[in-house]
Formats: sequence, structure tokens, C-alpha cells
Amino acid sequence: MISSILVANRGEIARRVFYTARRMGLDTVAVFSDADARSPHVVEADAAIRLPGNAPGETYLRSDLLLSAAAAAGADAIHPGYGFLSENADFAKAVIDAGLTWIGPPIKAIELMGSKVESKKLMDAAGVPVLAELVPDSVTTADLPVLIKASAGGGGRGMRVVRSLDELTEQLEGARREAASAFGDSTVFCERYLETGRHIEVQVMADRHGTVWAVGERECSIQRRHQKVVEEAPSPLVERIPAMRDRLFDAARLAASAIGYEGAGTVEFLADEKGDFFFLEMNTRLQVEHPVTECTTGLDLVRLQLQVANGYALPAEPPATRGHSIEVRLYAEDPANDWQPQSGTVEHIEIPGTVTEFGMLTEPGIRLDSGVVDGSVVGVHYDPMLAKVISYADTRDEAAHLLATALAKAEIHGLVTNRDLLVRILRHDAFLAGDTDTAFFQAHGLDALSAPLADPDAEELSAIAAALADAARNRASATANGNVPSGWRNLAGPMQTKTYGSREVRYRFTRDGVIVDGRDDLELVSSGPNQVTLRVSGENGSVQRRFDVARYGDLVCIDSPAGPVTLVRQPRFVDPASQLAAGSLVAPMPGTVVRLGAAVGDTVGAGKPILWLEAMKMEHTIAAPVAGRITDLAVSVGQQVEVGQVLAIVEDKEISENPEESEKSA
Repeated sequence: MISSILVANRGEIARRVFYTARRMGLDTVAVFSDADARSPHVVEADAAIRLPGNAPGETYLRSDLLLSAAAAAGADAIHPGYGFLSENADFAKAVIDAGLTWIGPPIKAIELMGSKVESKKLMDAAGVPVLAELVPDSVTTADLPVLIKASAGGGGRGMRVVRSLDELTEQLEGARREAASAFGDSTVFCERYLETGRHIEVQVMADRHGTVWAVGERECSIQRRHQKVVEEAPSPLVERIPAMRDRLFDAARLAASAIGYEGAGTVEFLADEKGDFFFLEMNTRLQVEHPVTECTTGLDLVRLQLQVANGYALPAEPPATRGHSIEVRLYAEDPANDWQPQSGTVEHIEIPGTVTEFGMLTEPGIRLDSGVVDGSVVGVHYDPMLAKVISYADTRDEAAHLLATALAKAEIHGLVTNRDLLVRILRHDAFLAGDTDTAFFQAHGLDALSAPLADPDAEELSAIAAALADAARNRASATANGNVPSGWRNLAGPMQTKTYGSREVRYRFTRDGVIVDGRDDLELVSSGPNQVTLRVSGENGSVQRRFDVARYGDLVCIDSPAGPVTLVRQPRFVDPASQLAAGSLVAPMPGTVVRLGAAVGDTVGAGKPILWLEAMKMEHTIAAPVAGRITDLAVSVGQQVEVGQVLAIVEDKEISENPEESEKSA
């Protein structure tokens, strides 16, 4: 019997496994890179072992270090989580050869499903419908568009859509680099790309006694860069089409049985609106989105994994499903800016209405599975997911409303996130109607979906609240002449000014309250350093609103029912040395330069790739903001850069074509 379990992973999934392990009376062992030294999963474990270094290749992908950690801590079992080595047959074999219990499927099953190329051939032979594989070097115009995929992994790494043969070679090279970086295997393949489709997957659970469950299906069609953003159970498509669930479950059980599967796994399919579906891959591990299945079945899938590893026999049939559950992935990224990942400190994160962290939901409510807490640092070495926020309710509409409200009212300070996008998705008419194919963002417009929740008036009110809160803080922190606040005047003084970004707030305190320039409709009800209440008059009467204000250096975060707003306080005097030269192209994130696409002296068009950065296991294109000539290239391949660092200077084409203007600008 297992008594002590090491989780060969980090963050949220390590905490999730520990949650169940503690409730089963098991000791817990964490491993951590230097970047994760203060991670919550390290603090919560009974024992923790350092893996020297930061990059996955020198830490979480080192099977020798993981086995040494297990030996040092006295662990007798290893749970791989997801990602990293979770689907690595060599690692599973090394765990078993070391005399430890592997919390996963048999080695042979991992090997058979580890190659997406070979797994499709096997499923085809077993009678599971598949999309035909295309050899990359043999792709023709008639095959387009095609999807390049990494054979050894998923999660969007190593994936590229190709619509022109001219770009095939370049995209293949990029996909191979990403696959090698993320999975240690650069093998890629191609398949026909369906512009629209439904991503449906079936959770399976099998024991060593021959019982195979199809626990329930999930729909994960809303994706960005082939990574899932919203997941739910059950699937709206499957609910709508008679007998589709039975056919899906039969295919999933057939796939698992064909490879002698044991433990938790997921069989993924691409379906069309008619209910036809094709095998994509089988993930021989626990999925990121497993909580929605737990909420709709009442099963603790991690507990079942551990029981199956101990030889437990499953009952003949899984429990019936009930209600509806939706999960969203809260990322530190900027959807409106080409999904750029963000790094830095999570100053504060609080999701209202959270009933449990990592636990089971039996009544309508919110579950939070997160790898970060206040003060956690999001670095460049790992995926920028902050948390999974999950709702459960009796109906899909209620689950969507519950989750959207919790996210809209959440306090998330310090980093740009996709929170506003998630709320707009959950409230969108198409989503509520169940029309959620893989082209959701293209169909409904990413710009509209990623627009801030706070409208321009709410942003202005938030800036006013921030200014009045700052004034209250100043009065509270400084006094003159005894108890008289500094700056107090018997007569009305001049307008005071505070600037946040490009927004300027002018106000003056009077005997009767406050006057805000340009806002005769406002009345100050109360103000303090961290909270301001305003009464806003309108055609139908006045409405009182409360604004909570938090500060982190020059960063000001304002939360209110009108929507969250983040501002940056501007200094009264700007240091000339901080000004960038015209045309400067700066790093939007920390990362490593993996490729250059231009050289000094080159003339480039607007949008022309200048270089590629690798950050958070993905490649990001850095393009010229304007047409012009590259006058400086400040980086080289392999160089590590920090956010805000100048990478290159592109002299505007109009200036470069007019020497006199160029001299003037100099």
C-alpha cells in the first residue's frame, strides 16, 4: 500500500494531488526548482526537495533528480501530474525499476499512445474513427490547410496551422523547436485542419481487473493557439444529438481496452455539428480540466488513481452524472495583444464565492484550483496559468452565470490577465446557446471579447476614486499644527491634479464636499485611503457606488461593481533618461532570443518579424511596429532579455527617406 507520494510536478496540479493524498492519510513530497522555492506547493508538502536550476530541462524533466528526491524523502510512489514527464514511458519504467509505485497507466500503454503518429494507426486498426495522417514533406496544395502537431505532447506546443505551401518549411522548423523545448522530442506530423469543429473528450478510468469506465464527456472547443480556455461537462453538442454519447463512450472504451489501459486517461475527439467524430489522441494522465468531471460525477479522480495503483477493483458501472460544471483557465496573458504572456508578482488574488479549494462540489458554488497566492511570482520558465476557476450548478445557464459573476467580482492585482475575456465569453449569447466551436474567437471577434469589463465612464469614475483615495491617504499620513491635516485651508484652494496614465483628475475639496472638474453629477459620500463611495446622478435618479482601492508602488487597482480597473500613477516630473529613442522595439516579456529575422540596415515593412522570443515554452514573434530601416539590433541569438529591454530600433520610413527630417529628428 502507498504511504508516501512524491508529485513530480509543480504549482496547481501538485497542490491538487496533495489535497487528496492528505485526506487518504498519505505523506506528501514536493520537488521544486529555484524559481519555485516559495511556491505554495512547496510550503504545503510534508517534505520538499530542491532541483537546482530553473528551466524544465534542468529540473522537472530530469528523471534522475526526481528519483533521487523520492529516495531522499522516503517516498514509495510517484504521481507525475500533467505535462513534463507525465506521458514519458522511460520515466515510468525508471520509477517502477526503482521499486516505486507509478501512479499512471502501464508502460506499454504510454508507449503506444506516446506517439500521436503511431497511436492513430493503432486506433484505426481497432475500429476507432481517425483523421488521416499526412507526412510533412509530402503535403500538397490539395491537402491545405494542414495542422502541424508535436508527436510527443500537446497543450498547443509545437502546433502550427499552415494555409500556404510557401510557409510550410518555416512553420515546420518553428514547431520542431517548440516541441523539442517542451517535450524533448522534435518529431512532428501533419493532419488535415478543420477550420471549425467541436473538441470533445471522454474521461476513462480503468482497473487492472478488466473494468473500463467511460466516466463522462467534456467539451473544450473554445481554444486559443490550440490551448483550451473554457471546458465544461457535459458537452452541449452531445446533449443535443441523440445517441452520440453512447457512440463516444463505446469508442473511448474501445480505445482504452485496445491498449490494456489502467488508471485515469482521456480520449480526445474532434466532432462536427452532425455528431460525427474522429480520434485525435489519448492522454495517458490526468487532464487539466478533470474538475468538471469530478463536479458532475462526485468522483475524486485522484483518489481513484491512487486506489487503482493499489489494486482496487472498480465497480461495474460509474455513477450517473448530474448538473453542469464549467471551468475556465485564468492566465497571466494579454489577449488583446496577441496573447502575450505576462510575468511578475501576483500582488493579490481573491475569487469571491469560493466554496472549496481543490475539493468536491455537491451544491451550486465555485471551486478554485490555483498554484499561486498573494505574492507569488510568475516567471518565464513555465506556463502562465494562475488558476482554474470552476462552477457547478443544476443547469448550464446557472453554472455560466455563477462563474461569470465570480470572475467579474474577483480581485486580481499585479498582472494583466484574461479575466475580462473569460467573463465576456461566459455571458456571450453564442456560448449560452451552446454554439462553441474551435473558431469561436474568429467568429465573434477577439477585440470585442477581450474589451475591458469597465466602460469608459466606469474607468473615469475609478480614476476619480483613486485620486480621492490618494488624497485621503495623504491627509491621514501627514498632519500639521496638531490635529489639523496638512494642506487644509479655511478658504477653497486651487484645483489639485493627479495623473494616472493618460487620464488626469482635477478636484478641489470644499466645505460641502468635493468638486471634480467636468463631473457636476458626482457627490462624495465617503472617502478613505482604501475605499471611496460616490453618488452619481442620472436621468433616473442617483446611484451610490463603492470603489475599493489598492496600491502597489505606482500600480493602482480599483475594484467596483462597474468593473475592475488598473491604473499607473504618473510622477509629477519625468526623468529624461527614462525616455526611449523613437522607433525603439522593446521586449514585451522576459525571454530568450531564439532566432533573428532581420539585420541592421534592412528595410522592413510594418509587421515584419524582426526576431523570435521563447518564453513560457512558446515562441513569440516580435515584429516591426512601422515600415522603416533597422538602425540598431541590440540582441543576439541565445541572449536572455528582460521586459522593457530595447531589442531593436526601426527608423520610420518617412523619416529615413527624407534626410533633412532625419537630421532634425536627431
